[in-house]
Amino acid sequence: MRIMLLSDEEVAYIWDFFNPDNFKDIDLIIACGDLKAEYLSFLVTVIHVPLFYVPGNHDVKYINNPPEGCDCIDGKLVTYKNIRILGLGGSYMYNGGIYQYNEKQMEKRISKLKLKLFLNKGFDILVTHAPGYKLGDGEDLCHRGFECFNKLLDKYSPKYFLHGHQHLRYGLIPRIRKYKNTTIINGFEYHIFEY
Repeated sequence: MRIMLLSDEEVAYIWDFFNPDNFKDIDLIIACGDLKAEYLSFLVTVIHVPLFYVPGNHDVKYINNPPEGCDCIDGKLVTYKNIRILGLGGSYMYNGGIYQYNEKQMEKRISKLKLKLFLNKGFDILVTHAPGYKLGDGEDLCHRGFECFNKLLDKYSPKYFLHGHQHLRYGLIPRIRKYKNTTIINGFEYHIFEY
């Protein structure tokens, strides 16, 4: 399965100069937050595949204007073509915004999914906006990662952990890293990979 991953900044190559031949092999789009709803709606219209997304810390407009034709997987475990995908949007609490959580709040969100995770025997892909703690996060409070995400990786050992929030231009941040048995991919702008 060929997955297109997106996060944080719209890309003119895709939006302004869209060429369907460049994306004809895409099977699924996953968006990790902080993207315009119109951008996501455009993509699902022109690529004709499902688009799953979680909100980022700047996606307050999604409340009244969600991306049309797209599926919000925030706080959900969904299955697509036998791939179990867990979505947890938002960032670390830094100014009290709607899609911001402290560590305990994010742990509580995860605990609500424990039965579903148990019944589904875990998950294959973790989709978040914020990274895990010390797994591609930043030094400031806004860009701090969640320790409870690391615990999810330790317990369920998913194949992939997809996130955004930490722009690759912030410094020498690798797009792809390994954590035990999990491949972590930062979706800044866009990245296409084979599942």
